[in-house]
Formats: sequence, structure tokens, C-alpha cells
Amino acid sequence: MSKPRLAVHKFSSCDGCQLTFLDLERELLLLAQQVEIAYFAEASSDYQPGPYDVSFVEGSVTTEHEIERLQAIRQDSRYVVSLGVCASHGGIQGLRHYGRIEEMVAAAYPQPDLISTLPESYPFSRFIRVDFALQGCPINRFQLLDTTLSILRGKRPYIPTESVCLECKRKGNICVLVAKNIPCLGPVTHTGCGALCPSYDRGCYGCFGPMDDPHPESLGSEFERRGLQAAAIVRQFLKITSYAEPFEKEAARYGQQAHQGRLVGPS
Repeated sequence: MSKPRLAVHKFSSCDGCQLTFLDLERELLLLAQQVEIAYFAEASSDYQPGPYDVSFVEGSVTTEHEIERLQAIRQDSRYVVSLGVCASHGGIQGLRHYGRIEEMVAAAYPQPDLISTLPESYPFSRFIRVDFALQGCPINRFQLLDTTLSILRGKRPYIPTESVCLECKRKGNICVLVAKNIPCLGPVTHTGCGALCPSYDRGCYGCFGPMDDPHPESLGSEFERRGLQAAAIVRQFLKITSYAEPFEKEAARYGQQAHQGRLVGPS
């Protein structure tokens, strides 16, 4: 009986999420005994063509060629699992949405005429059907392992959807927003990081993307009540999840206020 065939594909990204596979270490060795890792450029130069039972895709779509490659992967794969905030929400490179791409390319490259890129950084779901999505920057390795094993066993993966605040409560953290007036996106951000930043007296910056039904307008109003300027509130919501609709809508609301000169207070 043939083993299930797995593939890991990189798009525009820093490689951090696919490196989470290698961080599994002992578990990865055990997994490799049960499956055929047919394509994983980060780990092997033995590139095997599809079809694949499960394809993991990391990064975001930033070129026309990547659109074509992504669609080909979808046709070759029974399941597609997106890895990380770039894959789900455009990632840090999504900040290009709020500037002129021509100016950014000219500032970064000595020969900008050789660069062919899309004006925005798109999540995979804009172009294909994604079966399961793991959030994070990088993703949680335990969620990765559980999702992989669940798919291979024919079960639907369990991916928690509550907010980072619940993780803080479980760890006994003092709320940095309430106690120290540190802007924090924990109330609206998808769990999975172990409340890493608040555990070190830093505000969550939303790298796991919005939780289910986040109601960011409530948090925006709380930021406003605590004296944040409109421009600072915009930066909170657009740091790394600029293509996440709930955050983008709330940022747009405060962006209009910032443009009109409304809201005063410390940034």
C-alpha cells in the first residue's frame, strides 16, 4: 500500500512557517516513516511531481507566475493547507497596499525595471480553495502536527478559534492593556501563540490574524478612550494582517478620522 504523498511549497515569504516542519525534529522523523515527502525544497533537492495527497503552501501571492503555480498545485492536490499569516492575510509584505509599488521597488532594487510584481500581496484564498488554514508568524508547530495527522487519519483538524486573551488568562498574565496601557490586539486576535508577547509585557500585534467574529470596533473604541491618536490605531490594525477584512475595515474608519485631524493623544 502506497504512503500518502505530502508536499511543501514556498511562495513570497521568509520561510519561517515551512521551517516549523523542521522544528518538529523527532516528530518529523516519525512522520516521515508514515508518509512520502514528495516535494519540500527547504529539506531536499529531490523534487517529485504530483499528484499529492496534502500540499502545504507558505507565503503570499505577489507575481503572475505565482498565481499560475498556485492554481496548478490546487489541481494536483487532494487537500491544500495554507501556512501562516502571509498565506491567510498577505503578511508584512501586504503593507505595499498603502503605498506606491513603483516607489517601493525603486527604493529597494538597483535595477527596478527587472522586477515584475503585482501591486498588492494576496492571500491564497483569493485564487484557490484552501481546505484548512493555520495562522501565525510563524505557525504553531503543535497545531501543524495535529492538523497533518488529522488529515492523514481522515478527521477534520481541530483549530482553536478563541482570542489570545484566553491564553493570557490561562497563564495568569496581567492584562498589559488594562494594567499598563500598552496597546494590545489580544482581544481580537486568533489564539495559537501561547500569549507570547503579553507574557513579556508587550502588546499582541496580531500575527495570528483575527479570531472568529472579532468585533475590532470595540477594541478601537477602547484604544481611543485610552488616548491613542487615530494614526496610531491604524498602525495597530495594519501591522501584519493588512488583508484581514475586519482589521482593514477598522483601520479605514480611523484612517478617515486621522485624515480629518480628529482624535488627539499620545501615539
